[in-house]
Amino acid sequence: MGRGVSYRVAVRALCEFTAKCGDLDLRFTPSPTAQEGMAGHATVVARRGEHYQAEVPLAGEFASLQVRGRADGFDPLSNLLEEIKTHRGDIGRIPENHRQLHWAQARVYGWLLCQSRDLEQIDLAVVYFNVLTQKESVFRETRTAAELQEFFETLCRRFITWAEQEQAHRLVRDAALAELRFPHREFRLGQRQLAESVYRAARDGHCLMAQATTGIGKTLGTLFPQLKAFPENNLDRLFFLTAKTPGRQLALHALDILRGESLPLRVLEHVARDKACEHPDKACHGDSCPLARGFYDRLPAARQAAVERIWLDQAAVREIALHHEVCPYYLSQELTRWADVVVCDYNYYFDLSALLYSLTLINEWRVTLLVDEAHNLIERARRMYSAELDQARFEAMRSNAPKGLNSVLTRISRHWQQLHKEQREDYQTYPQPPDLLLLALQKAVSALTDHLTDQPTGNDGELLQFYLDAMAFCRLAEAFGPHSLFDISRKEVLRGRSHSVLCLRNVVPAPFLAPRFEDSHSTTLFSATLSPARYYADLLGLPEATPWVDVESPFQAQQLQVQAVSNLSTRYQHRERSLAPIVALMARQFSERPGNYLAFFSSYAYLQQVLELFDREHPQLTRWVQARQMDETERQQFLERFAPGGQGIGFAVLGGVFGEGIDLPGDRLIGAFIATLGLPQINPINEQIKLRMAEMFGSGYDYTYLYPGLQKVVQAAGRVIRTPQDNGVVHLMDDRFTLPEVRALLPGWWQVERSRVPQTPMLPPMVRRPAPVKQPAPAAPLPALTQRGLFDPPG
Repeated sequence: MGRGVSYRVAVRALCEFTAKCGDLDLRFTPSPTAQEGMAGHATVVARRGEHYQAEVPLAGEFASLQVRGRADGFDPLSNLLEEIKTHRGDIGRIPENHRQLHWAQARVYGWLLCQSRDLEQIDLAVVYFNVLTQKESVFRETRTAAELQEFFETLCRRFITWAEQEQAHRLVRDAALAELRFPHREFRLGQRQLAESVYRAARDGHCLMAQATTGIGKTLGTLFPQLKAFPENNLDRLFFLTAKTPGRQLALHALDILRGESLPLRVLEHVARDKACEHPDKACHGDSCPLARGFYDRLPAARQAAVERIWLDQAAVREIALHHEVCPYYLSQELTRWADVVVCDYNYYFDLSALLYSLTLINEWRVTLLVDEAHNLIERARRMYSAELDQARFEAMRSNAPKGLNSVLTRISRHWQQLHKEQREDYQTYPQPPDLLLLALQKAVSALTDHLTDQPTGNDGELLQFYLDAMAFCRLAEAFGPHSLFDISRKEVLRGRSHSVLCLRNVVPAPFLAPRFEDSHSTTLFSATLSPARYYADLLGLPEATPWVDVESPFQAQQLQVQAVSNLSTRYQHRERSLAPIVALMARQFSERPGNYLAFFSSYAYLQQVLELFDREHPQLTRWVQARQMDETERQQFLERFAPGGQGIGFAVLGGVFGEGIDLPGDRLIGAFIATLGLPQINPINEQIKLRMAEMFGSGYDYTYLYPGLQKVVQAAGRVIRTPQDNGVVHLMDDRFTLPEVRALLPGWWQVERSRVPQTPMLPPMVRRPAPVKQPAPAAPLPALTQRGLFDPPG
């Protein structure tokens, strides 16, 4: 940058910041894909002749601001600079505020070109290229260099006030972070080790996996060193990524402690649109929603008020947005560009169309990531990179679709029905997605794109959903490889009829996640359960040399009495027999030490069986129960039952919302009963995943069943001891917990003792055995743990 230049901005960003006006309009209209856009640009350029100059790099300065970019094309023979925009359908549907933005870009490039080539005037054109008809619509004007300079400097003046404010904020922020001190008198045991490891990763620019006991203060122990690394490493943003709402709240609490009274750190809590929307009954455009009408006209004042506010949790963003009459969600989305720390869900960085990842690439930010409860990222990422199409839903949509789409949709139906007829099993995997069906889907997507371009309003919701689902399916099919399965599941419906579900099922998200880690300066993944390290590194795609640290626990073995019951089985075929011993053990423990307990079971059905016997045998004992599909209010009411000094047992499902991410310190929770190993059910899908894991990593059973199951157990047990002052008990109620192979995966600071429960002499009722599962393919000999009965049969 030149002398005195302290801020740099791209032409597009300058114009979007200073020249955008009018309504927020998110009505769905198909736009050219990135490939179509590039092809459209290439077509226009190819029509211009040999003398035409494409992608002309330009830069200029005003005061302390440098502006740079690449003009689409310049014809030196006719002194014409062109800004090329691709579109679909009627050009009249391009909103006026978009046209103004396009002209602003053309005029800025016009001045930069005049300045660099000493031109007194220049012809400018905005060229709209229809990717369907290949037709150009050209709008031209002639401007003098003086006019363009005045326009350029006007935009720069608007931006430079903001830029200088941002630069000043950056300097003050970094100076304050350099002086930041840990907010407590001393670190907890292990917390300093964690903080030092995170700081080294941020300083040296590499990834880190940190396993740290629940209750150690991981959130504060990771945020503090990451922020301390900002000044020295010239870092731009920190993204604190969480799997669930409680993790977001813990991060905000820790950041509030760190910022104290004076730390000038902009913290933004970015939440999902459905949680931020003020008018869920209205569409996102100015003709429907009052907060979309004139959004860009009122955005500058709302944005300024927000950055002055500094602390931008959901409530603060909503308050500012409503005061300025703009949409809270899209104000928050704008503020992600200007916040120092963004606290949000995983998907905003890791999803295929992730906002924060896109901004990181466009702005060339140096970002650091903190991935909270990182053991959840495997399953979340698998869902992000999977896609499904349901035949019954498709046929219902097809019956009501516009006639012009009948041909392409019928072609899909024909190929789909052929696959359905040929499939002999209820579940079957295939080496790759069928070419004919994919081709039919691609043609349907193209036809639907044309239809929606011509008729953007009045379309059925199911038609739009199929369009989006089909696009996602085709996109993931292009990336299909060993990391995913293509399978078809046959579903039975009424009167013997059936339909099928097509699934591109990601099982190893590593190929999708690895570039996201590479494009961050540093990523720290932390959790109480990140063991074994190789399992997480393999599935998440972490760099080969990523260090793994097992942080020293601040807790002593005597704080947590861990009892593994050696003569009790919770396997499916033994569950009727297990009910009485489980109830007796729970009642005995409660009698010996009354207080608040959590009891975890492998399913709602098993929970209900135990609960019914518990109520008959011990009606005087207080209990409360996790219900299916609880909303946030109901979840909070469940947790409020764990009051200090209270007495009762909460019944919950292992792996559910109460198995991790909740904090019940002191005597709010003094014990847990865990009546399962948490192993995923044996079914054809998991068996196929096991085969794929064996092919790729040589550990099919462990990667599919054992590690995910034990992770849930350790997370649930971690609810009991939250502070160095806590004491409690955990009963691991299954004889498999005594196996050396299983105990090796439990926390090292636990001292697991064997215990026994009295066995009832009564004969159990007849066990209802499920129908045998059809195995999709012959499997290799089962490992020793399977042969010893570690699996639960399905049911």
